[in-house]
Amino acid sequence: MKQESAVRNVTVSSARQALRHLASAERAKINQWFFKTGKGEYAEGDRFIGVTVPHIRSVVKQYQNLPLVQVLKLLPSKIHEERLLALLILVAQFQRGDSKTQKQIADAYVTNLQYVNNWDLVDSSAHYILGVYLSDKSRKRLYTLARSSRLWDRRVSIITTLHFIKQGDFTDTLKLAKLLLKDPEDLMHKAVGWMLREVGKKDQGVLERFLKTHYQQMPRTMLRYAIEKFPQAKRMQYLKGLF
Repeated sequence: MKQESAVRNVTVSSARQALRHLASAERAKINQWFFKTGKGEYAEGDRFIGVTVPHIRSVVKQYQNLPLVQVLKLLPSKIHEERLLALLILVAQFQRGDSKTQKQIADAYVTNLQYVNNWDLVDSSAHYILGVYLSDKSRKRLYTLARSSRLWDRRVSIITTLHFIKQGDFTDTLKLAKLLLKDPEDLMHKAVGWMLREVGKKDQGVLERFLKTHYQQMPRTMLRYAIEKFPQAKRMQYLKGLF
């Protein structure tokens, strides 16, 4: 009886309520500033209720069996934490799902990318879902996303490759990094630089060959992120254009 009651209580409405029990007005105010929600900023109009990521993850554990159709009702929320909750539930379900379930989730993720609209939402989901799913499939979709006018689509394209990097596969990361060298957004400079740094952790030679060809065209922030783990003397050589 108790188990049946618990299943009935796993609803979008109760998930929202669970988040609100953990909300903090003070935290919400901090997040509104931290995630740049002001007029003209990258997350203009995004709304927060002030729930920390560890608290959101605790709610994920309670609602990880929420049916996919219900999760997708939560994802379009105007509340940032509700969108993050939905994405983290999708990640949890993807990780334990069979191939059919993983395809359903990956397809739903791509179809609903308009709601993956802040850097933490991208970084908490793209490589865990799309990265794993595309491991043995065509990656043409990533190049379409990289050419999108939408900042978050472009970020999804490069962050997805973090899974490939962890498997020792750098090809798409380097191709996308080259494609995104002239991206106008600082958040993309950071994302590309971060992925290049991850390549360097696996194989510094691969990273240095890429840098010696492209570092003079790289935005300063991208370059700084990419060479962050280099010895100081080598970092300075790159920053001073001495290669």
